[in-house]
Amino acid sequence: MPSVHDTAIVDDGAVIGKSSRIWHWVHVCGGAVIGENCSLGQNVYVGNKVRLGRNVKVQNNVSIYDNVTLDDDVFCGPSMVFTNVYNPRSGVSRKDQYRDTLVKKGATLGANCTIVCGVTIGEYAFIGAGAVVNSNVKPYALMVGVPAKQIGWMSRFGEQLDLPLEGHGSVICPAVGEKYVLDGDNLSKLV
Repeated sequence: MPSVHDTAIVDDGAVIGKSSRIWHWVHVCGGAVIGENCSLGQNVYVGNKVRLGRNVKVQNNVSIYDNVTLDDDVFCGPSMVFTNVYNPRSGVSRKDQYRDTLVKKGATLGANCTIVCGVTIGEYAFIGAGAVVNSNVKPYALMVGVPAKQIGWMSRFGEQLDLPLEGHGSVICPAVGEKYVLDGDNLSKLV
């Protein structure tokens, strides 16, 4: 069974996986699907057309709007932001123009970063605190700045890898010994 704090509102129809924890003043809309072993921190909002995989961690003060999908093991830092309309105006209804946002397995979205709708963030990418992502992000990429630019590569474990942004080479993650191979401008982990 999930654990839901007394102050949280979970609308009828929401699906929450076992062992998930819903903390103070959270609102989960009725169409949301939340996987097992997730944690939603204080003051989190989850829209109707939102899907969270297993073991997703959402820190305090994050709103996850419609058309956002977070795969397994995604981490959302405190007060980070998702959007769902690219060009909002108060006087113009664009609810039929929501853009899909996909954050793939194991990615980290740092505190106060902004993810502009319509992008895909690759597996195990790492978005630095305060960055503004307005285009797709490669797997394992380390992104910082406004707008976010790639400055390096990160391992699955969250260690920065000593590789150039482009070229050829390989490196072993110092934390867990996994081998990563750079081919052009794409990084992959060897099994």
